Amino acid sequence: MKKFKIGMDVGIDLGSSSVKIFTQGRQIALSEPAMVAVDRDTDEILAFGSDARQMLGRTPEHVAVISPVQYGRIHNFSLTETMLTAYVREVCGNRIFMPRVVVCVPSGVSEVEKREVVESLRAAGARKVCLIETVVAAALGAGLDISQPRGCMVCDIGGGTTDIGVISLNGTAASHWIKYAGNSFNEAITEFIVRKYDLLIGPQTAEFIKREIGCVVPRDALLSVTVKGRHFKTGMPHMIRINSENIIEAFEEPAVRICRAVQHTLEETPPALAGDLLTNGGIMLTGGGAKLFGMDRLIAERTKLNVAVAQDSEFCVALGTGKAMKFIDTRDKFEKETSPLDVFGA
Repeated sequence: MKKFKIGMDVGIDLGSSSVKIFTQGRQIALSEPAMVAVDRDTDEILAFGSDARQMLGRTPEHVAVISPVQYGRIHNFSLTETMLTAYVREVCGNRIFMPRVVVCVPSGVSEVEKREVVESLRAAGARKVCLIETVVAAALGAGLDISQPRGCMVCDIGGGTTDIGVISLNGTAASHWIKYAGNSFNEAITEFIVRKYDLLIGPQTAEFIKREIGCVVPRDALLSVTVKGRHFKTGMPHMIRINSENIIEAFEEPAVRICRAVQHTLEETPPALAGDLLTNGGIMLTGGGAKLFGMDRLIAERTKLNVAVAQDSEFCVALGTGKAMKFIDTRDKFEKETSPLDVFGA
């Protein structure tokens, strides 16, 4: 008699900028922008993910490119549900038994916001939904041992939010989050170029500048790129050249905000766990923003702690949700008190 597999378990990093799905055996099975293109006149979904991002700033008036998750929270429930349904089915196929899901949520979300995440995934076909805090997932994905009674600190700089936490015994002893992260650096570039050069640029151009020459401390060699856009005063196409020193000036506010949030979390950390950070590796940076040149050096300078950037930092949260899958069964049986998961569903 043929045996049928029950639906696979998957881990989801539901971020403001991207959705990443981890499956056992396939590792990161999907990584797509968290964007949906919609026809405003007919409410028709035109595109998801990369296809939608390519339309950003290039659409007619009746087409909108929407990010349904903003600042780590669901901003548009119906679009989030539709987007997740498409992504989960792309990974899992048309299975009779849909997957059990581990999904990350920022520290400090309300019960209502948790329920919104759960319901959107249930509507997408998940038969059980388990929630894990973003910083805990990031720590697991970075390879930290969070099960011991000693403190380890993670700063996850995502797209919409920066989540910071001191973790011990599979839970957060102190945590903080702010709405300054990767997207804030893009906005800072856009505002700086308008202010200094009277040039209007699109979001994809800002992202390109950040990736190519972005930095928060001086580089060893000056880098520069050509930037194209529309002149604010004349309305004509225009082109300028900017360098990495200009970007340091543009990035000052979001970089300082992130450093202050890290300092605030340290101030709220119990003394014994704060002491552990001196001998237990200091601070681990994860998320796409961890790759920003000099971010580790700036935080180390402000906190006087060792700061390291995790390997594959951009995928740490997704990898961590995958590693947390082992808790799905054990939590219900005998390890509820030591599990990092909140479980919803059958």
